[in-house]
Amino acid sequence: MTILIRGGTVVNADREFKADVLCDNGKIIAVGDKLDAPVGAEVIDAGGLYVMPGGIDPHTHMQLPFMGTVTQDDFFTGTAAGLAGGTTSIIDFVIPNPQQSLMEAFNTWRGWAEKSAGDYSFHVAVTWWDDTVHADMGKLVNEHGVNSFKHFMAYKNAIMADDEILVKSFARAVELGAMPTVHAENGELVFLLQQEMLKQGKTGPEAHPLSRPPVVEGEAAQRAIAIANVINTPLYIVHVSCAESLDAITRARAHGQRVFGEVLAGHLVVDDSVYKNKDFVQAAGHVMSPPFRSSQHQEALWQGLQGGNLHTTATDHCTFCAAQKAAGKDDFTKIPNGCGGIEERMMVLWDAGVNTGRLTPSEFVKVTSANCAQIFNIYPRKGVIAEGADADIVLWDAAGTKTLSVKTQFSKGDFNVFEGRQVKGIPTHTISGGKLVFKQGELMAEMGAGRYIKRPSFSPMFHALNKMRA
Repeated sequence: MTILIRGGTVVNADREFKADVLCDNGKIIAVGDKLDAPVGAEVIDAGGLYVMPGGIDPHTHMQLPFMGTVTQDDFFTGTAAGLAGGTTSIIDFVIPNPQQSLMEAFNTWRGWAEKSAGDYSFHVAVTWWDDTVHADMGKLVNEHGVNSFKHFMAYKNAIMADDEILVKSFARAVELGAMPTVHAENGELVFLLQQEMLKQGKTGPEAHPLSRPPVVEGEAAQRAIAIANVINTPLYIVHVSCAESLDAITRARAHGQRVFGEVLAGHLVVDDSVYKNKDFVQAAGHVMSPPFRSSQHQEALWQGLQGGNLHTTATDHCTFCAAQKAAGKDDFTKIPNGCGGIEERMMVLWDAGVNTGRLTPSEFVKVTSANCAQIFNIYPRKGVIAEGADADIVLWDAAGTKTLSVKTQFSKGDFNVFEGRQVKGIPTHTISGGKLVFKQGELMAEMGAGRYIKRPSFSPMFHALNKMRA
């Protein structure tokens, strides 16, 4: 399919400029003024619209088996919902059970993901350790294009990685030219506080944030940063939700350490008052970890994004329905953790970021696409409108409006944490792999059209540079 996008304003992370964009065979083949339309090309009039790289969500959980159930969105419905919101690529998570082979789990997830409508890649979690894990990490990096490994510092008695696992896995990542990533919450403290809440008779969703206060996230972030510092590896911290974690990242970066921070769209605009809702379905629908925080933390996160100490925006898209959340009706610790958002992320970020003056359009591209592509080593294939890049493109109407709602979302979840939010700035067209997959409200996603994206390992110099201090 050949597509010519005519008359729009191209926005990349470094600049914006008027240009036409010509796509053919899944690639951008020209960016310039007054390009000729080849015979048979579909011409899209982008007058008055921004033309931006498709979003990359670096943190999703499609078809995730978790807490005894499985998320509503599989790899097709979840990536299709992303396309409707301008997100054309995801990095999902392979999460082996304790004692399960990393390769076995990876192959299972690869099979599930074959139905993806958009491009996809994987972080692989290290949930236990022995010599086979050490060997599998090598296979994943060298043969399958995995360059990041996830470590859950939470979820005691399940998938939590203790300090011994962190040290061994971080060190192995250095050898392989891979990036460790962490879910930073002190699992021991969370478990202790959960039991205290239950003993006090606090069994509802309101106890969830009380059992995971900012200090337990800040401590874990600082501990992971310290371990990474000693081992001399860069580190990526997922879903930073509070000032304490951000402060740890900011201090480390001020001392020359390579630490990257990710923030969720939900954590930027939804506050912890949602857990006080007397309606269990409403309160439980917002249960995720880390939990939503107070407005003071939200302001700190915006400052971190503006100041360059938070680098990517994600969703942690993990959709459980009301019936699944009801498993924790009498015990909040049994509520499956997770919320949606892949469809809304870019609209929420534009509305709350660009429209308020917190972000410029180019900064928006940085935090929704380009930074992720650079951090995870798929730039300039992804994250930029340029000749030779993948034809993953979103056309954006800065004046367009929409009310976000579960009633109109494409995601299969039955809850929307942004319910009723009116946004200004919406996608009009999404092109994925050179194909028009979303047009003015009509979703034309194709099952299986997404490609698995290998991410090359990092140069040894990338890790060596982490040793350098100002």
